[in-house]
Amino acid sequence: MQNPGNHDPANDDLLDEYDFSDAVVGKYAERYARGTNLVLLDPDVAEMFPDATAVNEALRAVANVIRARDARSHAA
Repeated sequence: MQNPGNHDPANDDLLDEYDFSDAVVGKYAERYARGTNLVLLDPDVAEMFPDATAVNEALRAVANVIRARDARSHAA
């Protein structure tokens, strides 16, 4: 936590006021919902994957194993 006595206003990039008079509530909500599938990993799982690409590669590998297993069971 930062000590309030050490606050330097020169380093503050926030404005004193913002004008939201033209703001539209939920303007991008639908677009966001369509294009996003956010999953929160438990800490022990997150330790295993450095980034989203690693998670996606692992999940694709698991999905391929499941598809192969299902294909074998349907062929029998």
